[in-house]
Amino acid sequence: MAKPTRVKRVALAGNPNTGKTTLFNRLTGSDAKVGNYPGVTVEHQEGRLELPLSGGVLLVDVPGTYSLSARSAEEQIAIQAIAGLSPIERPDAVLVVVDATQLTRNLYLVLQVIETGLPVVVAINMIDMLAVRGLSIDTPTLARLLGVPVVAISSQSGRGLDELRAALDFLLRDPSRGTPGPRWLPESPELEHDVNAVAAAIPAAWHCDEAQRRRALALWALLSLDEHDELRGASPELRGVVAARRKLAAAEGREIEAEIIQGRYSWIDRHAAQFLVERPPTRPSTTDRVDRVLLHPALGFSAFLLAMALVFQALFSGADPAIGLIESLFGWVQGWVRELLPAGLLNEFVCNALIEGVGSVVVFLPQIALLFLFIGVMEDSGYMARVAMLMDRLMKAVGLHGRAFVPMLSGYACAVPAILATRTMERRRDRMLTMMVIPLMTCSARLPVYTLIIAALFPASQILGFLPVQGLLMVGMYLFSTVTALVCAAVLGRTLFKGPKVPLLLELPPYRMPHWPSVLRMVWQRSRLFLTQAGGVILGITCGMWALLSFPRDPAVLARFEAERAALVAEVDPARRESRAAEIEVAEAGELLRTSLGAASAAAWSPPSSPWASIGRSASACSAPSPPARCSSAPWAWSTASARTPRRNRRRCGRNCGPSATGTAGRSTRPWWGSP
Repeated sequence: MAKPTRVKRVALAGNPNTGKTTLFNRLTGSDAKVGNYPGVTVEHQEGRLELPLSGGVLLVDVPGTYSLSARSAEEQIAIQAIAGLSPIERPDAVLVVVDATQLTRNLYLVLQVIETGLPVVVAINMIDMLAVRGLSIDTPTLARLLGVPVVAISSQSGRGLDELRAALDFLLRDPSRGTPGPRWLPESPELEHDVNAVAAAIPAAWHCDEAQRRRALALWALLSLDEHDELRGASPELRGVVAARRKLAAAEGREIEAEIIQGRYSWIDRHAAQFLVERPPTRPSTTDRVDRVLLHPALGFSAFLLAMALVFQALFSGADPAIGLIESLFGWVQGWVRELLPAGLLNEFVCNALIEGVGSVVVFLPQIALLFLFIGVMEDSGYMARVAMLMDRLMKAVGLHGRAFVPMLSGYACAVPAILATRTMERRRDRMLTMMVIPLMTCSARLPVYTLIIAALFPASQILGFLPVQGLLMVGMYLFSTVTALVCAAVLGRTLFKGPKVPLLLELPPYRMPHWPSVLRMVWQRSRLFLTQAGGVILGITCGMWALLSFPRDPAVLARFEAERAALVAEVDPARRESRAAEIEVAEAGELLRTSLGAASAAAWSPPSSPWASIGRSASACSAPSPPARCSSAPWAWSTASARTPRRNRRRCGRNCGPSATGTAGRSTRPWWGSP
């Protein structure tokens, strides 16, 4: 029996903001899946890339990094994924994406990857922006100097992608095309001795008897290992040798890190004139002109607040039609199923538990998808980096790093990916402090609660004739959570997490149009995670609450209310019959609730003297149905016998026009998720 052919792996590496994710989506299309690297909670994407000669290839998206040097376990993922250190499988080739407008800085990572001895292809992205920045690149000369294939592409427009696939295909067939050996070697004898001493201590499982790989990992160890790092897998022997070489270099007045970094950049600077031509721009670029406003201490902060106000107002009003459509759809499905199934326990379980449980999840999907859409646009356009730079001064005042604001802003969508985003911060103290305050940010799970509260308590109106009250309240609630998080960070930063402040080093990419397929794919992935992960929990809780509120059942109570419904046949006036049917349903729901397990549990945990008891009595006193005519003319009125009014109607008239929501445990004819 023939042994199955191993699928080749290609690691996709590059600096942040180089269009790496856009290129990944272009190459793999929709055939991609999201997972976690072994041992850490850092996400990665894998997709299948079809090549003419090599067939199907697995493309793995490595987290963006400026270099292979690392201080934390999350940053260590880059060297593990590229070099193939345990527990990550070694790739067959590395595709390095560089920004054409920041070429010399991006080439530092290229030199490091070439030093590992793996076959390398370089993709110069954003080639269409060179003319705007007054730059030109001689691609063949750069390929000759690096000794690896170099292809100019534009991941936005798709230019050069066929050439990139062909270059990667030929490299996988002949790896010697992309393994030229290290481009830079230590120039001083002292540094050479340091590298050789550390290379002798590299574990055998790391270097695999490859001399070039051993030297590359020795250089990585000299740049990464120290007494403050959080790296995993480094043996005590290796740490001891690195510490000894650092101590010896300090005694000689040398700094090993500076020698290595300066040596690589010196090689780049010496050869840059051969492949890069820079022409001074005759006038400021569009990015520079826009940054004069968006990075201004006063104007920039005002613009940021205005952008947030527009975002939250759009979340409140833009998602309203979709929410109404979903409510109507589930209401129709619920009514159709109620008529299809015979009256009884199965009917009530399907309608009041399953359908309402699914509806309570799906109804909030439009707002959550919109929030992820806005965050994706801000990141892809380059504005998110400006926000981090703008907020750096405020973040320093409370003891946080300026880079912490990006995870905190992501916390508006979900706290889990926001906490994962703190891996880009180098110091453990900064990461821990940011993680502690991110849960205080208003995540998307609270957005539906805010929406229902604002809609129930404040009618749609305006201040000064143009400022929407509901949108301003939403902005105020989000600002309050942000201020609370900053205050807590200031307290924790001066007590439990004391530490020195470090400057913010952040690249400001040029403004560009978002790549909409990538943004929409991100929105789809995050929305799908919400439905699959949060939806299952909410559905289970809904079914459990239905069971608690429905059992035990008193047959006498059910028979009595069925007899009252049967007596309504003799009622001639349709309005009185509809009003009386609603009264019977509310009364039946209240009677069933009082005899259910849920009521018994609440009574066991709430003493009679509780101040909440009066609120419950007040709510019960308000459960009498109002005349249906108050909202019967609304175009969204339900054509059922319960005379209930959907959430949309109550939001528009500013008060509860129908019966109380206490009937959700009985024979309700509309979804409970619409009740504020």
